[in-house]
Amino acid sequence: MRFTVRPGCLMLALLGVLSAGLPARAVEPPIRVGVLAYRGGDHANAVWEPTVRYLADRFPQRGAEMVPLDLPGMDAAVAAGSVDFVLTNTGNYVELEARHGVTRIATLHSSRSGASGAAVGSALIVRAGREDIQTLADLKGKTVMAVDPDAFGGFQVAWGAMLTAGVDPYGDLKELRFSGFPVDRVAFAVRDGEVDAGVLRACVLEELAQEGRLDRAQFQVVAPRTEPGFGCALSTGLYPDWPLARLAKTPEDLAKAVVVALFQMPDSHPAALAGGYEGWTVPLDYQPVHGLFRSLRIGPYEHLRDVTLLDLAREHWHWLALAALALLWWAVHSLRVEHLIKVRTAELRAANRELRREMAERRRAEDTARERQKEMDHVARLSILGEMASNIAHELNQPLGAIANYARGCTRRLEAGVGSAAEFAEASRAIAAQADRAGQIIARIRDFVRKRAVQLEPADVNGAVEAALQLCEGRARSGNIPVIRELASGLPPVLADRVQIEQVVLNLVKNALDAMDDGAEEGRGVTVRTGLDAEGRVEIAVADRGHGLSEDARARLFDPFFTTKPGGMGLGLSICRTIVESHGGHLWATDHPGGGTVVRFVLPAAEEKVNAG
Repeated sequence: MRFTVRPGCLMLALLGVLSAGLPARAVEPPIRVGVLAYRGGDHANAVWEPTVRYLADRFPQRGAEMVPLDLPGMDAAVAAGSVDFVLTNTGNYVELEARHGVTRIATLHSSRSGASGAAVGSALIVRAGREDIQTLADLKGKTVMAVDPDAFGGFQVAWGAMLTAGVDPYGDLKELRFSGFPVDRVAFAVRDGEVDAGVLRACVLEELAQEGRLDRAQFQVVAPRTEPGFGCALSTGLYPDWPLARLAKTPEDLAKAVVVALFQMPDSHPAALAGGYEGWTVPLDYQPVHGLFRSLRIGPYEHLRDVTLLDLAREHWHWLALAALALLWWAVHSLRVEHLIKVRTAELRAANRELRREMAERRRAEDTARERQKEMDHVARLSILGEMASNIAHELNQPLGAIANYARGCTRRLEAGVGSAAEFAEASRAIAAQADRAGQIIARIRDFVRKRAVQLEPADVNGAVEAALQLCEGRARSGNIPVIRELASGLPPVLADRVQIEQVVLNLVKNALDAMDDGAEEGRGVTVRTGLDAEGRVEIAVADRGHGLSEDARARLFDPFFTTKPGGMGLGLSICRTIVESHGGHLWATDHPGGGTVVRFVLPAAEEKVNAG
């Protein structure tokens, strides 16, 4: 649509001159202003016609006319030079500036501009109640509509914001549609559910609502944000408002005159009210727009999408040189590292061989130590039995003597021809019982002294204590020393070698009996107790009522070859501690409150030890 303003008086004067026969002066063409009709020609006429009429009034000798154009038409009009000035959106101006050399001479000062003077942004809208789209990142996989790929506020600003949020509209959306002008179609498509979201130039939603073309309550803005002084819904930052630009062919004097006329327009002029602005200001800085286009690689920076290797080399030769040096350094460094790795690998192999040799020697030493320990344990058991040999012989003499007496009695009765069959049967049973008793004594001694591998299995502590005490009964009776048993019932089994536990108990009881030989009071004997300690471990304690231990003896009691007995080897308690600790236990000695010494050791219960393992 074209609008022309030419005062009638000028035409009448021109006709008068021609009729008088005077030489006619050439009539200058009207000032042509190309206006971007982003909402169609009718809307452009309503908004911008008063502004063009204002210019026509200020230039009565020429007049002025408005040429509504869409984006392709704007580019064609500037290329053909069919307009003198263009009034277009910010992004289109930057493209025209780069492509055709147009120059901005003034910037629109919108009544809705922010504190910085910027007034162009984008609002991404969805239907009210869409809880699944609250941020720009939520647009992934959704259908979005915009007005045109070249629409600045209607797409490009939102494009940059979506990229910042991690959403590529050309790759991450389910579908990207373009409605074409006017932009009203975008809002209606969102309202009718044709698309999930739409991109509008900021303030278009409010304008449509004021015109009664839609209900504002039906929409909500995605990722809403505020800018100081800006009163419209917004999802992005703001950019400078529309510029008025002159073409390269437009005379400079005319451009200055037009700028002066626009700057002199009052804020309350009907043209300003119709356009929704508060006048015009000096051209703002459009570098932010260049930065946006550069990041999007569009407009003047579209060539960045097709960068050749030669272009890269020319533009970034210093970085390439630095990369080459870095690569050379890396090659040298890699060779050096590879050499060091070979050297270190050889050293590690040698160290590994040495370590394996040392480990083998250590295993052999440990095996030797274990064998020696077994030998020492065996020697200790033999030593204990050697010291108790007379008492053990006495134990065997009792059943053997009883067998002999029963046998002689039977012989005399047979020779005398007296005695019944029942009496002889009873005597035979007594002989067999005494023989079994002697056999049991010999079996216990044989099991105790034979060399055998350590066998860890659940063992009854009370049973091991009883077996050890039976070997000590003769020694206790000969010394007239009572052995008091205080064995707790219901004790859990311990995971141990029973013979070794018997060895420890036997050694402790024998030491206690030895301590009682030196003037023990009548009736005061050795007490053997079993039970559980506070931590649930099985505890065995052997208490005597002897003279106790000196401080020096207590400090060295478990040292190898230390003894307080004449002729002693000093290995018994040392071996006992080794046995107890190898079973995960602990052996120690304390003073008896009533005089004497208490030697205790604890062993973990079998279930506890299995769980710990």
